[in-house]
Amino acid sequence: MAELVVALDLDGVTDKAGLMDRCVDALQLPGWFGRNWDALVDSLSDISVWPEEAVDGLLVVVRNWQPYAKVRPEEWEIAREVFSAAMDRMPALTVALALGGTS
Repeated sequence: MAELVVALDLDGVTDKAGLMDRCVDALQLPGWFGRNWDALVDSLSDISVWPEEAVDGLLVVVRNWQPYAKVRPEEWEIAREVFSAAMDRMPALTVALALGGTS
């Protein structure tokens, strides 16, 4: 058994709204997802809203994050804190930042 790997590609994302949109698409978040930081940490740490294939865990690989981090460093720092908090709450979750591959 293996965890589900999901790519969260932030290519072209320049703000929080764009990040939230990508999270909704990549993680198949429900329609009631609040598109804010608290809702993101809650959703990432709640196995009941994960994609159904993630029965043994979820690995989220964040790609092309560097341009967003450069344009919105304060937002990116919050996003990293959200990812970390979600992993602290849910040991079956791993969020990894992919190096390289920027477009």
